[in-house]
Amino acid sequence: MSRLQQLGDGMRRHARLIRAVQWAVVLVYAALLVVPALLPLPDSQARVLGNLTLLAQFVFWGIWWPFVLLSMVLFGRLWCGVLCPEGSLSEWASTHGRGLGIPRWLRWGGWPTVGFCLTTVYGQLISVYDYAQAALLILGGSTLAAVVVGLLFVRGKRVWCRYLCPVSGVFALLARLAPVHFAVDEQRWKANTAPRLPLPNCAPLLDIRRLQGASDCHACGRCSGQRGAVQLIARSSNQEILQAPRQPANPWDARLLLFGVIGLAMGAFQWTVSPWFIALKQYLAEWLISRDWLWPLQDNAPWWLLTHYPQLNDSFSWLDGLCILLYLAGSSLLFGGGGWLLLRLAAYLAGDRALFRPLALTLTPLGGAGLFLGLSATTVKLLRYEGWVLAWVQPLRAGILLAAIGWCLWLAWQQLKGLPRGRAWLCVLMSTGLIGYGWWLQFWGWAS
Repeated sequence: MSRLQQLGDGMRRHARLIRAVQWAVVLVYAALLVVPALLPLPDSQARVLGNLTLLAQFVFWGIWWPFVLLSMVLFGRLWCGVLCPEGSLSEWASTHGRGLGIPRWLRWGGWPTVGFCLTTVYGQLISVYDYAQAALLILGGSTLAAVVVGLLFVRGKRVWCRYLCPVSGVFALLARLAPVHFAVDEQRWKANTAPRLPLPNCAPLLDIRRLQGASDCHACGRCSGQRGAVQLIARSSNQEILQAPRQPANPWDARLLLFGVIGLAMGAFQWTVSPWFIALKQYLAEWLISRDWLWPLQDNAPWWLLTHYPQLNDSFSWLDGLCILLYLAGSSLLFGGGGWLLLRLAAYLAGDRALFRPLALTLTPLGGAGLFLGLSATTVKLLRYEGWVLAWVQPLRAGILLAAIGWCLWLAWQQLKGLPRGRAWLCVLMSTGLIGYGWWLQFWGWAS
């Protein structure tokens, strides 16, 4: 028995310890989310180690979220199955809930994409990375929704995580790159004779026998060793992406990757440093003033609708909110839509239009790298406020970006094997170049 298999079986044996860890994470999460929102806003002299609000900001946006994303690429959805406070609370609530059946509308495959886009846009409007109240509203609101869904539907399960969680789609995309996963031998499952372990409670409602890949599995270890057919194994990080043509088609993963993870997220990370945003705002302001329409220039919106902290000279006008919406939509259409068109053309030139989704998924490494770079920019900003120089950051960013682009291009080359791939691969090259150009603008082009 391999060490990985022993680790997986150990997770099943030590389920109580995992539950204890989950509740410890819930307590830390609640404290960092609620307490800072009740405290006064930190002044300009406050520092991370001396102010709980800034410490919570650094933990959530500087450490927690960037490295949760990184963990998806390294370990699959281990975070979801072992550590996520929302999943733990939703499953706990469902054990005491009504146990209703799951309605058809709730099982619609587009909810994770819609949820990701709405929370990303709303987070920018209320400056979720900068203020504890905004973080409590978005993260706490999501947690409350998870508990309510748990109280309503299917006892002992994680209906929220399976169908509605705003980041579950992103996690499913990145987990495809994980070098480990719980593999299921379906033939051995069916052929295995007694004695058999009792069927485990698969909280995300998966058909374990037919499970393929790491994108849906929460890696909780509850099914490890089941009928001698489930075990934690190592695999190639390219395997699940390259097997995409043989997997059931889900149009939403490509849409989420291109328009959400790549296009929308890039706009969310870069609008604060973009001269294009400033030019758009100036043009619209002059247009409004010339017509004597001054109310959009007022900054009287409540904080839960648009950022409003006048005591810190940080308040968004209605025009600011409109410009943010337009910029994020434009970024999604430019980078996501541009990639979509180029990959459609690549599939057409390869002679197989059904190849569009597999080719789109080859951009997963670049999508994940972009999210990590964007979120870690908050880490870098906060550390520089503390006096850290961090001269190595820019070369590291360049290395991550170039490595991700190279990985995407290699995956596309392999995906096109046996087809006329010259011009098709060039279209993929252009799509990665377009995305890379967007990140170059943020970290180098506009920073000079």
